[in-house]
Amino acid sequence: MNPWIELAVLWLLVALMMTLGWLWQRSHANAGIVDALWAGGLGGSAVLFALLGDGSLLLRVILAVLGGLWGARLAVHLWTRVRGEPEDGRYQSLRAHWHGSQLKFFAFFQFQALLIVLFALPFLAVARNPRGFGPWLLAGVAIWLVSVIGESIADRQLARFRADPANRGRTCRDGLWRYSRHPNYFFEWVHWFAYICIAIGSPIAWLAWAGPLVMYVFLRWISGIPYTEAQALRSRGDDYRAYQRSTSMLIPWFPKRSSP
Repeated sequence: MNPWIELAVLWLLVALMMTLGWLWQRSHANAGIVDALWAGGLGGSAVLFALLGDGSLLLRVILAVLGGLWGARLAVHLWTRVRGEPEDGRYQSLRAHWHGSQLKFFAFFQFQALLIVLFALPFLAVARNPRGFGPWLLAGVAIWLVSVIGESIADRQLARFRADPANRGRTCRDGLWRYSRHPNYFFEWVHWFAYICIAIGSPIAWLAWAGPLVMYVFLRWISGIPYTEAQALRSRGDDYRAYQRSTSMLIPWFPKRSSP
């Protein structure tokens, strides 16, 4: 199938999914569902392109497994938070800023559908790779394992910290969070390098670079770290400012002594 047609099919499917998600948030006043849908939709795009692609069967099976598992794990984790907690502070701020405009929320959900298509480009490149087993495949699987395990550990450490009422208003510095303010984001970013390795040999291998490059831009400057840290400063104030002074923003590193 023509890759443009594959991308169009994906866009139609995720646009419908995000429309249903928008309707859900409208009745539940919780836009956090968009994060779970984004992760699930992106994982589903790996499976879709694996089915539609014309590359090596082995690589397409591995793509479906790796991309699908990554998306499913993250979607379940995010859905658990959405279902069990009030609306995330980032979306509460948007709701207040937009005065509850459902039209703007609908546009926001549809923008997330377009982002799924953009982030799925590495999957498209892998699905058209004619090469089979090789060292680059092993390297990609190794990167995937390290990143997914690391992100899972970071998520569990934060969830355990947040579950303790004694930690309300405090900043998590446990485990990986001692070395990075956003270890979950770091490993999510690293995850995309796996598909660069697995796509080597594909006629459109260059598309795989869209994953880590676009993810870094969004995490660092657009929707990841800026919004998360703004909310942390609102809710944790000076404690989070001290954490910012002592702890690396994204790439894990040894903490430094916080200056007053």
